[in-house]
Parts: sequence; structure tokens; C-alpha cells
Amino acid sequence: MSTDYQAQAHAMQDQLVAWRRDLHMHPEMGFEEIRTAGIVAEHLKSLGYQVHTGIAKTGVVGVLQGARPGPTVMLRFDMDALPIQEANQVAYSSQTPGVMHACGHDGHVAIGMGVAALLQRHRDELAGTVKLVFQPGEEGMNGAEVMVKEGALDKYGPRPDAAFGLHLWTQSPLGQAGTTVGPMMAAADRWSLTIKGRGGHGAQPHQTADPLVATAHIISALQTIVSRNVNPQKTAVVTVGTVNGGTAFNIIPSQAELSGTIRTFEKKVREIILQRMEALCQGVASGMGVEADLKVDLLTPAVVNDAAMTSLIQQVAGEVLGQENMRDDLRTMGSEDMAYFLNEVPGSFMFLGAGNAARGLDYPHHNPRFDFDEAALPLGVAILVETATRFLNRAT
Repeated sequence: MSTDYQAQAHAMQDQLVAWRRDLHMHPEMGFEEIRTAGIVAEHLKSLGYQVHTGIAKTGVVGVLQGARPGPTVMLRFDMDALPIQEANQVAYSSQTPGVMHACGHDGHVAIGMGVAALLQRHRDELAGTVKLVFQPGEEGMNGAEVMVKEGALDKYGPRPDAAFGLHLWTQSPLGQAGTTVGPMMAAADRWSLTIKGRGGHGAQPHQTADPLVATAHIISALQTIVSRNVNPQKTAVVTVGTVNGGTAFNIIPSQAELSGTIRTFEKKVREIILQRMEALCQGVASGMGVEADLKVDLLTPAVVNDAAMTSLIQQVAGEVLGQENMRDDLRTMGSEDMAYFLNEVPGSFMFLGAGNAARGLDYPHHNPRFDFDEAALPLGVAILVETATRFLNRAT
């Protein structure tokens, strides 16, 4: 590295941890990140950034002009917490009942604030513009989509030529990182199914059209889609997450409801699944004398990484962590609305290992015991600052 950003990022460790722990103690749900957004905005203003607030309710965009003209690079950080009661007994446990940073977004914001400070310190070395996007509502709320619709890319500073982001990842140990070219995280659909029959007495089922029996057959039938309709060389998930119906042991209800999720990497696979779901639900329902109403909502498309941008961030991360600690095949069926930014701008998203099994810091994301190794914070700062700097200065 031409500038030792890694050493400078490590020198910020205490401040990064302080920011992260303060945010962890005061988590806020999606589109309600008023305190978090206020802290971010004041920090950016103090550094001399052009600051825009209120985008997608609580989103913040900070713009920093380099000393010389050049392209624009965007770095994205999500801010929201989850409706989870924290089970950790630590000094910085959540002080908000039923709300917790159980996915590392507190760390992402702290990394973003560190990135902002380090880039401002080296502003005279930059050829182009830095756009920092602090996004609300990532957790199933499509905050990125809202920010795009409200002009985060075009209205507030120049349109980015590249976009980068990272996610702290406790399923990989501290000091490792991974990404992949092309689809890296799955598209996520939410589906719901209402089955309407004719209720009656549990002792006289012949007088009813039982939606619960139809539900059981539909659940079984849905399991054949991935195993029998999707090419075995492809990947997909069809999950039933909720089943609701009935009020008493001796009553056959008139209606039952199911819901779940679909995860795919490719549009063609998604189309096959949707076609087969509709056919199976209607076929089973018709055969059993009930009605089925299937609804599907796209939550987020797949995260698709650009080859050139992925090569850049992989090279940088390899220099920070050691090439032996880099994976270029890391994919997950989890979803991320960073996809909406990457649909508009070529870029790359990376998982940064933050797990530490020896310290019990390897609980999965969205778990009430989730926590991560804070030594990952300066690593994230160094990787993103160096990646942004190299992108901006590549033509100079």
C-alpha cells in the first residue's frame, strides 16, 4: 500500500470500539434510526463532508471532494437493528428492550465513521469524489431500494462509478475474508398462501372441505420443486416458515394460511420455482376441493458482484489479511439489499471474518447471543479506504 492505511486504521481501534459499543447499546429499528443517523451526520459535518439527511426517512449521504478531478466511488453502510431481545451479559448490552444489533450493523456504522475520518485525512491524495451512504432499513425493509428511488445515487453528489460494501461475518474467523464474482447472495422472495375450504365438526369430516389436510399435502408437494424441477447443478431454497389454521381440537376450520421464503441466484431458476409453486398449489387444492390463493413479493434481488471491482477489493483485502486468508468462492443463500445499489452501479460486496470461537464469538447472525470480534473493525476501515483510494487514483 502506498499509504499505510492499515496502521492508521489500527490506531483508531479504541475510537472504533467506543462508537460501536455506543451504537450497540442504543439499537434502532429500520427507518427509525434517528439517533444513529444524527451521530453519523454530525460526525461527517465535523469532518467537512457535504451532508444530506432524511433520505429514505433516516438515511445519510456524505460527499467528500478530492483535491483533483476524477471518478466517484460509493461506500455503503447499513444502520438498522433487529426485533430481538439480547441474551448477552456484557457492559454494552442493548438498553432497548426487544431490540438488538444482532447482525453487526453497529460495527458497519463504526467502520463507516472510521472510513470517513481516514479519507478526509488523506483528501489531498484523492482524485475524484467519495460518496458515503449510511442506509436505513436493510433488514427485510428494502431501505436500499428506497434510497435509490429517492435519488441517493444521482441527486446528492455525482453518480458513483463504482460501489463497495462489506459485512462483518461471524461464520468466518477473524482475519479471513471472502467474496465471489457474479451472484454472491441470493434473491429473496416472501410468499403467502391462503387455503379456503368449508369448516365443520371434527367428527363429521365428510361434510367439510378440509384446508388443513390440503395444507399438509401442499407442504409435502413444495419440497419436490428443488429436488425435481430445479437443475441439480443450480441452487435454490423453498422454505415454509409459518402454518396457521384452526381454533379447537374438534373443529375443522374454513381457512388456513402458510408463508415462507424463496431464495435463488438466477432469474430463470426463480421463474421455474414460481411456476411450479402455482401449479402445485392449485393442483392439490383443486383435487381436494379447496381454493388456494398464492401471493409472492420480491424482497430483494441477488447481490451480483462485478468482476473488475471484485478483483480490486480482493487484491486489497489480500494485502491487508494475507492472500492465504482470502476466499473467492464465498456464497450464501442469505439476502442483502446492497443488491439494489449493485444493480445500478458496478461494484462488489465482501464478507469480512469477525468470528472468534475461542471467545464464544461465533453465534450465527440474528441470534440473541450474536457478537463479533471487534478487532475486525480496523481491518474493515483499512480495506475500504484503500479500495476507494485505488479506484479513484487508478487513472492518475
